[in-house]
Amino acid sequence: MGPMVMSGSGESIVFVHGHPGDESWLTGGTIARLNGDGATSLVLYEADAESDGSLAPAVGATVTAALGELGVTRWRGLPAASAAERGLADALTEALAEEWATAVVIGTVSDALRLDATAAAHAARLPVFLCRRVADAAVQRLVAIDVSDHLEQKLRALAHFPSRWQVEGTAVTVAGGPTAPVSGSEAFARLDPPRTLQAAEVPTTMLNRVLAGVLGVLAGVTFGVLGTLAHQSAAVIGPVTIPVGLILALVAVSALLVGLRLVLGNRTVALLAATGLLITIFLLSLRGAGGSVLVPAGLTGTLWTVVPALVAALVLAWPKIPTRR
Repeated sequence: MGPMVMSGSGESIVFVHGHPGDESWLTGGTIARLNGDGATSLVLYEADAESDGSLAPAVGATVTAALGELGVTRWRGLPAASAAERGLADALTEALAEEWATAVVIGTVSDALRLDATAAAHAARLPVFLCRRVADAAVQRLVAIDVSDHLEQKLRALAHFPSRWQVEGTAVTVAGGPTAPVSGSEAFARLDPPRTLQAAEVPTTMLNRVLAGVLGVLAGVTFGVLGTLAHQSAAVIGPVTIPVGLILALVAVSALLVGLRLVLGNRTVALLAATGLLITIFLLSLRGAGGSVLVPAGLTGTLWTVVPALVAALVLAWPKIPTRR
């Protein structure tokens, strides 16, 4: 049933069923398996119209005995749905919060209860598992749970409801109906909560694009100014002169362009940053009004004017690597 349910220990599962006995027939094996693995379970029953959710004492004793076979000690009836007070929805929400639920399993219930239970679970970011027949797996993608090791527990739980069916061996005869074998597996359809868009999935607006472009140009201009001012710095170690400023400037420029291309996944912002960078280097390499030169002739100056252009061309021309799904 996925990691939210089948991990057992530490899980807290809320089962929502229509009538006493449904929990044993539809999910008895799953309940027994989960509780055997250290999970905790709460079973909720749908109330009849105009009911306050309470069951007759005799029925309550039967439910307690049947659930005891499955390792469950806690259950309760739900209040009748009230359009005005939203009593049913509130009761479901409170039950999930009190249980610190990690998943909700829904059996055969009314449409109103199924919708309310699903909404409450998804509001709490919990997965919902709808009971289905194993035979439906041929036409619908289902999760089948092997409960063969807990079949005896399920049969004993079913035997506590003689007014609904008779248990004979591993078969159950429904009152006034056919005989069906008790399967060693139970099937569910999983409904995960609606996904919320991650930051990277939020649709890009025109304003976002403009802002990104402006920031790209400003970043290029900034790196161009700083690199031009620092590229002539050198460290002399004995007879060796190391162009530390040029090295750091070229590394910084390369990191800027490559980083923009990798992070944003497109060429636009990287192109704008490269444009701002190269124009800045070109303008600063011109002779000033007072005859000063920030990029003097020589190997260092030539490298500072040529290498950033080559790096920009390589970064922009590099093919896009498709993201693995």
